[in-house]
Amino acid sequence: MAGRREQRGKKLVGLKRNYEELRSRVERLESSEKRLAALNAISSLITQTLEMEQILNSAMEKIAEVMNIEVVLIFRVNRATNELELLAHRGVSQEFLAAMEGIKVGEGFNGGVAASGEAVIVEDIPHDLTLSRDEVRKEGLCAQMIVPLRYEQRIIGTLCVAVRRARQFQPEEIELLTTAGNAICVALENARLYEEQRRIAAELQVSERRHRTLFESANDAIWVHDLEGNITVANEATARLIGYSLEELSHMSVRSFLLEDNLALARQVRDRLFRGEKVDNPYEQKAIRKDGAEVILKLSTNLITADGKPTAFQNIARDITEEKRMQENARFYVQQVVGAQEEERKRIARELHDDTAQVLGSLSREVDNFMRKKTYLLPDEVAFLQYVRQELNRGLQGVHRFSQDLRPPILDDLGLLPALRSLANEMKAYDRIDVELRVLGGERRFTPEVELLIFRIVQEALSNTRRHAGASRAWVAVEFAEGKTRLTISDNGQGFELPGRVDDLPRSGKLGLAGIQERARLLGGTLELQSTPGKGTTLMVEIPN
Repeated sequence: MAGRREQRGKKLVGLKRNYEELRSRVERLESSEKRLAALNAISSLITQTLEMEQILNSAMEKIAEVMNIEVVLIFRVNRATNELELLAHRGVSQEFLAAMEGIKVGEGFNGGVAASGEAVIVEDIPHDLTLSRDEVRKEGLCAQMIVPLRYEQRIIGTLCVAVRRARQFQPEEIELLTTAGNAICVALENARLYEEQRRIAAELQVSERRHRTLFESANDAIWVHDLEGNITVANEATARLIGYSLEELSHMSVRSFLLEDNLALARQVRDRLFRGEKVDNPYEQKAIRKDGAEVILKLSTNLITADGKPTAFQNIARDITEEKRMQENARFYVQQVVGAQEEERKRIARELHDDTAQVLGSLSREVDNFMRKKTYLLPDEVAFLQYVRQELNRGLQGVHRFSQDLRPPILDDLGLLPALRSLANEMKAYDRIDVELRVLGGERRFTPEVELLIFRIVQEALSNTRRHAGASRAWVAVEFAEGKTRLTISDNGQGFELPGRVDDLPRSGKLGLAGIQERARLLGGTLELQSTPGKGTTLMVEIPN
């Protein structure tokens, strides 16, 4: 009997041991299922929502439930300040939250985890000597566990759980919290990207509205047409300029308001843009309004590309018809004034040559004859008559030179280049300024009116050199190039301070240079000036042929 009771006792102990082991396994399975359910719930947040606050609150709720803890803190590393920012919290006081501001990476428990990337368990917080802030003790926290938040090998923050009672955290709980932290990282990054996209989209909408407002209210005509010339979008200024409504323009091609010659220019611009060549924007173009009137445009055209492929052309135009008309009228009046000036110069030069020079020459001869006939003149009288004769001859030379300056006969008789050579020789002889004339390219003749204007430009430039520059040398280059003629006049004189723009020359008192600019404009050319005090002056005029 005793043996049977002993055997039954052993069996009961074994059954009890097996029961306890089975119950422990069931509890572990239930705990694992609970943790797995929590992880699944946290992971599902990634696909359920992109709102950061909702993600963090739901994640903290699940972590607190499955781990049976009271406090959850989620920190993010601010790379700009190297500090931890508290993104979300659960179970702590406002005083504690205030104390958590400004934690540096490497400071305290969370800062240390953010710096090292290693998980930390603190099971006796009140007596831990490494505790850096007393507010943690005042909060009554006893134990805590902190894991790093990692995303693509970067530590982006920390996840901290804590309790106000004694507790030992198990290794599987570290694994659970780390896995939950990884899921939170993915969700946070997705939320960050989502917020960034929403911010960019909002900024794009604002920018689009601003550009749309600028486009619609712009004074300049703006339109876009596709590669075939069909207008895809235009603003009100375009409708006013061309005379068609926006509805009509949306069904039109640019061929509708460009003549064949103007279309040829448009094709040239298009081909250059296709080849990636620079187009000198803005350029002049002509268009025909709906009422048949011709308008002159100052037009800029740019190629629009998408993924490196051309898709359309953007055009910005301004009506300069009235401006061109005023310029042409001004040019006509200037031509009339210049023509009248030249006629007056010719008349005065002729009178000086025919009248004044003849009188001075006759007086000089009379003095010579008087001196030859009078043999009894005193020495003082002879000296006086010789002085009078010298002055008469000098005056005669001055009249001749003045007459030449007014209208050199060599310009009418032999043309531009001989007249320029004569001008250079006169400066060398009379003004002691060495003028070097160079002719580049194939020489050609122009109409008398053009040659006269070119001569006046060089003459005025050298006159400025003689009167103002204090130069000893000057250079004149006439370059006959393809499609244009370039004049370059330079000296080694004292130079001067240039005005802001060439158009400011009259206001700055440079009337001679202003006259050169006006003559260049009459020739359809341009003037460019280079001058520095102490380093001479260079004047360049480019004239189309």
